[in-house]
Amino acid sequence: MNIQTSDQIEINGMLVSATPGQSPALVEGCNTVVGLFAKRCEQLATRTAHREKDLGIWRSYTWRDYWNHAKWIGLGLRALGLERGEVVSILSEDRKEWLYADLGIQCVGGIASGVYTTDSASQLQYLLSDSNSRFLFVENDEQLDKFLEIEDQAPQVLKVIILDRDGLHDLRHDKCVFLEDLYDTGRAFEADNHGFFEAEIAKTRPEDTGLLIYTSGTTGMPKGAMLTQENIVGTMVCAAHALPTYDGDEQLCFLPLCHILERDVSAYFPIAGKSVVNFAESPETVFDNLREVSPNHFTAVPRVWEKIYSRVLVLAQEATPIGRMAFGMAVRAGLKRADYQLARKSVPVHVALNYAVWDFLVLKNLRRMLGMDRMRRGGTGAAPISPELIRWYWAIGVRLLEGYGMTENSGLCAINLPDDNKLGTVGKPVPGAQVRIAQDGEIQTYGLNSFQGYWRNNEKTAETFTEDGWLRTGDVGHLDEDGFVTITGRLKDIIITAGGKNITPAEIESRLKFSHYISDAVVIGDRRKYLTCLIMIDQENVEKYAQERKVPFSDFASLCASQDVVDLIKSEVDAVNTDFARVEQIKDFRLINVLLTAEDDELTATMKLKRSFVEKKHSGLIEEMY
Repeated sequence: MNIQTSDQIEINGMLVSATPGQSPALVEGCNTVVGLFAKRCEQLATRTAHREKDLGIWRSYTWRDYWNHAKWIGLGLRALGLERGEVVSILSEDRKEWLYADLGIQCVGGIASGVYTTDSASQLQYLLSDSNSRFLFVENDEQLDKFLEIEDQAPQVLKVIILDRDGLHDLRHDKCVFLEDLYDTGRAFEADNHGFFEAEIAKTRPEDTGLLIYTSGTTGMPKGAMLTQENIVGTMVCAAHALPTYDGDEQLCFLPLCHILERDVSAYFPIAGKSVVNFAESPETVFDNLREVSPNHFTAVPRVWEKIYSRVLVLAQEATPIGRMAFGMAVRAGLKRADYQLARKSVPVHVALNYAVWDFLVLKNLRRMLGMDRMRRGGTGAAPISPELIRWYWAIGVRLLEGYGMTENSGLCAINLPDDNKLGTVGKPVPGAQVRIAQDGEIQTYGLNSFQGYWRNNEKTAETFTEDGWLRTGDVGHLDEDGFVTITGRLKDIIITAGGKNITPAEIESRLKFSHYISDAVVIGDRRKYLTCLIMIDQENVEKYAQERKVPFSDFASLCASQDVVDLIKSEVDAVNTDFARVEQIKDFRLINVLLTAEDDELTATMKLKRSFVEKKHSGLIEEMY
């Protein structure tokens, strides 16, 4: 690191604010995302910015491609009537055009708002109406159908821009245009208004709203969180100081770009760090794409890390006796080393040597097979993760780091570092973010990353901030003597038993989900005599268990009804109970016998169970347990 000016510092070749958290937030002297985007595209013109598969082959796209397509989109929208400060919605899976639209919209002063592809037509109607979106990008005919279903309820939408023509070549609709047509409109506008795009970027101020990100809606209707240019640049600075991205790093984008975590990691941090973003073909192919890309860092929600862990265990069980023995000894050697590393202690020479042998024989090949052989770090967030799962990844040589953030603080607040990590916590506040604990145990944060407020909802905005300007996160936790933040649950989720005992269910649920037979769990017990649990089994692993033991089943429901499966899950629950006090132990459980996806009302698009909805829908099962 070399101090370059009084207010900026060089980190891995990138100039950022020397004192994060103080205004102005600067990256390469730029105080807006769009200004930095313009600078990077000029600097890196012919270098690869993105890769995407086309007919099974990875194709590269340059920063000049990024600039031109974003420019044509932005200018095309202005030509069609978009005004500064108006909202444009994007309804698509992850792809390069998602980012072209995002940056193009912001560069001409618009506000970009993502919509989950799993949202229904009625949910789309709510988001379009609430945001007063003037334009809508849709990926294909499936997403277009949702708009056509509610078209008469969204009269404010001027045009719908379609990314893929497949199945729509005969479409004739006054409001619908294809992306290629928008590019043409943008090119024509540029020819008559030379320099307009650059002038609009120069007009943008740090306080201007750039993003509208709707919360997941676990409690009521989604609320639109307004994030400013300064919020995002401030978060870039925090990330550069805490977990820098190196010039030329490879990464894989697969979580929904509607979500602030993936938007940071795959849209904005790569602009700051000059990294290459590879787009997964789909959420279903992410494990294959991970092996193909072998990224330098990879961020995912806990469910993905749990799935990878489960797959490895299944493969290990299918190996030869010698293979199983070697895998077990390698993991044990890794765990011994990991325990020293995670305790921030020096690894004894004999432990390091033993690990080196097993790493050479087994673990190096395992990481290569998983696509993690080049990975400097893995990231997990958006939901609790089992500490034992993190420990296992460190054991196989993957430094998995848990972090904490929410839409309202731009997705980054605290994070563990490779050399400053405490298991069971979400790390220390990143430079530039402050954390305090209120009297009721609520975690409250402060910094340039705190959002503007909720879109057209001053009442909710006022409720979200304290009188002295701190953000109320709604999470419960504590700060230890070393400055590490631990989250124990949500204020609204605290269970008060009939005996008056306060219990936060998140830790119990996290421990249950570490079992590779359990996909998710919801602990019940508010105003009840004891705790019970609704459990979703992991279909793949439980089916394999049943097949190996010749347990008959015909579908998922019959699998859940099998006494052998119920006994299996009971043994997993009993094992977790031993780690908790009697009042915190699960006395009974029921299996949810339907497979859930993000299209189901029980799950958010980021695969988090909506506790209140689950309890209401499965009230019959709950009453059986009492």
